[in-house]
Amino acid sequence: MNHRPTPTRRTILTGATATVIGFNTTTRTWATTTDTPTPGRITPLPPIQGTLTTDTTTRDTHAHDFGRLTTTTPYAVLTPTGPADIATIINYARRNNLKVAMNGQSGTGTELESHSNYGQAGVAGGISINARALNRIHAITPTNATVDAGVTWAQLTDATLTHNLTPPCLTDYLHLSIGGTISVGGIGSTVHKHGLQADTVESIEIVTGTGRILTASPTHNPTLFHTALAGAGQVGIITRATLKLIPAPKNARVFTLTYNDQHTFLTDQQTILNDGRFPSQIGEILIQPNGQPPRYKIEAVAHYNTTTPNPTPLLTNLNPTTTDITDQTYHDYTHRADTFADTIKNLGYWNAPKPWLSLFLPATTTPQFLNHALPQITPQDIGAGLLLCYPFHTNKLTHPLAITPNEPTTYLFDLLTFPHPDTNPQPALQRNRTLYNTATQLGAKRYLVGAIPHMTPHDWQTHYGPHWTTLTTAKNTYDPTHTLTPGQNIFP
Repeated sequence: MNHRPTPTRRTILTGATATVIGFNTTTRTWATTTDTPTPGRITPLPPIQGTLTTDTTTRDTHAHDFGRLTTTTPYAVLTPTGPADIATIINYARRNNLKVAMNGQSGTGTELESHSNYGQAGVAGGISINARALNRIHAITPTNATVDAGVTWAQLTDATLTHNLTPPCLTDYLHLSIGGTISVGGIGSTVHKHGLQADTVESIEIVTGTGRILTASPTHNPTLFHTALAGAGQVGIITRATLKLIPAPKNARVFTLTYNDQHTFLTDQQTILNDGRFPSQIGEILIQPNGQPPRYKIEAVAHYNTTTPNPTPLLTNLNPTTTDITDQTYHDYTHRADTFADTIKNLGYWNAPKPWLSLFLPATTTPQFLNHALPQITPQDIGAGLLLCYPFHTNKLTHPLAITPNEPTTYLFDLLTFPHPDTNPQPALQRNRTLYNTATQLGAKRYLVGAIPHMTPHDWQTHYGPHWTTLTTAKNTYDPTHTLTPGQNIFP
C-alpha cells in the first residue's frame, strides 16, 4: 500500500527537480511529489527549519573526505538551523533504519570536505549533516568561548586574538571544525602543556543517538561529557562547545634544531618535555633518499610579548647538530600550515589519496618501533608530506576514550603523507596495517584519524582495552540503535 503524505512548508526535502516528501521504507528510496506511485510505505518527513537535500552535487560533496580513499555517498544531506533539526532527523532515522553522521566540511574557500582520512565521517546510504551550517561564535569572555560545532579553529583563533586571547591547544592546520576535532581528541604542539583540544572543553551541547538535546560538563551529565569528547561520535553529535581560553602572546621565537642521529633527537625531546622550557614542541623525522639514514628535527617555540627570550638557557643541555632561530608574530605562527597547504594545492597533491597513519607509541618502545618502521618508508611514500614524532605525558589527557599506551610518556607518530597523485594507495594502506600490527605488539594505540584497513571487532576491543566496557555501556545508553557515525566501523 502506498501512503503519500501532503507536503507542508516545513516538511521539505529539496531534490534536483522535485520536492521529496518522505522515505519509502520498502524500496529504501526517497519519495517525491513527481514520482509514479510505487509499492511500499512512505514515512513522511517531519517538520524541520533547515533543509534536507538529495541533489547529486550536494551528496557527492559529502561522499568523500580529505583522505580520498573511500566513497560513502549519503542518501541525503541535512543543513540544520540548530540542534532541534538534528534531533528531529535522528529520531526520523531511527524509525526508518537510517544512519546519521556529522560532516565537518572543513577547509577554505570552496574546498570544503570532511577532514577525516578513511571514511570516519562517512554515512553511506544515510543522512550526512553539514556542520558548516552551525557556524556562530556565541560569546568570548576572558576565560572561555562558546561556539557552534561548525566553527573552525582558524575562525575562533582570529576572533579571540582581537581580545588578546587564544585557545590553549591548536592543531597545526586550523581550518578544521571544532566539533570534529574534539570528537576525536584534537592534537597539537602544546599537548604536553594542555592536553588534547578535547581536554580544553568546559561544556558541550549534544544531540544523543536517542534524539535528546542535552548539555554536559564535568559536573552535569559527566558520563556523557567524558564519552562524547574523544569518543569518535559514538554517543552523540556535538552542536556547541564552551572552550577554555588563555592570554595570547604577541610573538613566537622558533628554534629549529636538527639532528643526525635518532638517540640524541629522542633524548633532547625528552629533556624539553620533562622541564617544560618550551610551551610548544614538535618533532619531525626527515626520510632521506637512496637508503641514507634519516635526519631529525625539533621545532620548539618560546612565546613573548616585548622582550625577546634569551636562547642560552633555552638551549642548555641540548645537543643539536644545527640551530636556527627565527621570530614571527604569534598569529603567523598559529597559521603556519596555511603556506604549506597552499604549496600542496599548487603541486596538485591536495585532492590525491592520502593514506595517513597516526599512532601513540609507548616511550620505552619508540626507538624499537622507529628502527623497524623507518626503513619501510621512502621519500616517495611521504611525497610532499611529513612525518611527525614528539612526546607528551599521558596524564594530560582527561577523557577515558582518548586511548594512549599504559606508560607515563607517549610519542605521537604521525605519518602525514601527500604522495604523487598517480600513486596507487593500496600498498601504503597495507603498510599502515602492517605497521599498526607491529606497533600494537609494542604497546601502541591508534589515534582515530588515520587510515588503517580491516579493523576487526577484536582490534577495537584490544584498542580500548578496559575502556571497551566504558564505550559499549555509553553506546547502549545514548545510541542504543547504533544510528550514529558508522564510518568509524567500531560497531559494524
